[in-house]
Amino acid sequence: MSIFKNIWLQKYGWLSFVSIGLLGSLGLYISGFVLASEIAVITICLIGTLPEAADIVRDIIHRQFGVDIIALVAVLASLVLREYAAAGVILLMFTGGRALEEYAKSRAQKELSDLLKRKPKLAHIKRGSEFVDIAATKVRPGDNLLIKPGETVPVDATILKEHSSFDESAITGESLPQAKSPGQEIVSGSINQDAAVIVKALRTTGQSQYEQIIELVKAAASSKSPLVRLADRYSVPFTIIAFGLAGLAWLASGNAVNALAVLVVATPCPLLIATPVAIVSGMSRAAHAGIIIKDGMSLERLAMLQILAFDKTGTLTQNLPTIDRITAHNVSKEELLQLVASIETGSTHTLAKTIVNKAHASKVRLLPVHEIHEEVGFGISAMVGKNRMLVGKYEYLINHGIKLPSSEGQDQTAVFVARGQTYIGSITFIDPIRNDSKETLQRLKRLGIKQTLMLTGDKAEVAKKIAHQLGISDVHAGLLPQDKLKIIQKHRHAGETIGMVGDGVNDAPVLAAADVGIALGAKGSTAASESADVVIMLNNFTRVAAAIAIAKRSLKIAKQSIFVGIGLSFGLMIFAALGKIPPLYGALLQEVVDVAVIVNALRALIPHKEIL
Repeated sequence: MSIFKNIWLQKYGWLSFVSIGLLGSLGLYISGFVLASEIAVITICLIGTLPEAADIVRDIIHRQFGVDIIALVAVLASLVLREYAAAGVILLMFTGGRALEEYAKSRAQKELSDLLKRKPKLAHIKRGSEFVDIAATKVRPGDNLLIKPGETVPVDATILKEHSSFDESAITGESLPQAKSPGQEIVSGSINQDAAVIVKALRTTGQSQYEQIIELVKAAASSKSPLVRLADRYSVPFTIIAFGLAGLAWLASGNAVNALAVLVVATPCPLLIATPVAIVSGMSRAAHAGIIIKDGMSLERLAMLQILAFDKTGTLTQNLPTIDRITAHNVSKEELLQLVASIETGSTHTLAKTIVNKAHASKVRLLPVHEIHEEVGFGISAMVGKNRMLVGKYEYLINHGIKLPSSEGQDQTAVFVARGQTYIGSITFIDPIRNDSKETLQRLKRLGIKQTLMLTGDKAEVAKKIAHQLGISDVHAGLLPQDKLKIIQKHRHAGETIGMVGDGVNDAPVLAAADVGIALGAKGSTAASESADVVIMLNNFTRVAAAIAIAKRSLKIAKQSIFVGIGLSFGLMIFAALGKIPPLYGALLQEVVDVAVIVNALRALIPHKEIL
């Protein structure tokens, strides 16, 4: 960018200079100083076009050509042909259009500005018996911090003392404050609402959620989508046609003013800028809803999705397994639960936590356990009293020589239990479907998703049961991450645009492989959010449909900006070539079109009933 185009000059400087200068020249003209007025206009136009001339030279050096050259030629040609009023209006409208573009961009990026303003700079860290202020960037994991009411949480942390509510709207898009208690995690960027709390830092500021969101939005705001490049590609043919039509108008009429009029109405630089304004506005609208679309390319592909694949656990389901059935053989159900809960107490597995919580809720007394040996992902062996217990998957017990019923628990997620070499029962689980899954899938079909798939590592029987309830016919179960990759790649090689929705670290490879990877509720999964093209901060499945709706509407508005605007420009060029539009009126008409199209592009910022 040239030295003439810093932000202040773009928004105010050149527009102020041109406006004041032209008003002064108009004053001279009204006062009867015609020659002085003409000299003033010439001077203002020559100086006012310097930024564009510098940028055009830079573009030519880099072998880039755009419609800016039309505006420059139109101003200079107006001066040569002594159409001083037209030259002044073209320059005024052009600099005004540039200022409007900058306003539109800044308006579209308001969420980023808000994020940066709210970025915490200080933290109250415990030093001895007191809390002292330090730069938030100096906080390290393990530090104890004080967060007062009204303050922004500087780093991801766990509450140690006191209860409070936190406004997480800037992070997740969730408008309601979230109540937090000791032991619960709070994310950086959320605002403490009620009472002072003492927390333990989990990460540095750079590793924390708020900083990651800022970086994602920065990348989104500075990106350039294929659609914007499509608009750029129109520049060369549009410029050639404009100059060609101007030449024909001159030859046919013998009047250079007709050629000038063609060039005057063919200055749609703000028109083409309206396309990135629409794209950035759409990404900004999404960010306001807790949906980070990383770049314009992702937004365009999101709008063009034909197929959407879903992980099951934590995406279509709540990832909150509950015990469905306890089946006991030669022991009571209470005793079976007591034995399994006692063994699973030290495990971090989700199912283990569910069993232990069930035992606590049922007031079951846990037994002492020793000689524990866990095969991660398969099962646990341990001594309870004088008995060797085995708790784990069906295959785990089979591998230890235990005879199990061939049908029991095979159609559900389950743990099987043996005492010594005797099978004594099983505990089966269900993972409830999200309340909004079915409705969201139906909405996705209305948005143009032609096919939905389930890709899961779970058992086929479990996957098919859930898929049937949700209306998903294409189910792939028992998959490893590499198996999911092959399915995604198969569809891509067939020329289909496919997206993947997942929530965990194990989804990261397939999220990266899809045309659009959507990480759902990924604030706890850095790997998933880094691999995905779209990050939904709130663990809300309906936002998947909202993201696609926003993308489709933004793309529609962007295309309107291109085709309607250029179509109107061509229509004006035809009338100008026929001598029906004088240069002065042409300048006014063209800039009205440009301003209208930019304002139209800003519609992508406005909430719409079809989106949320």
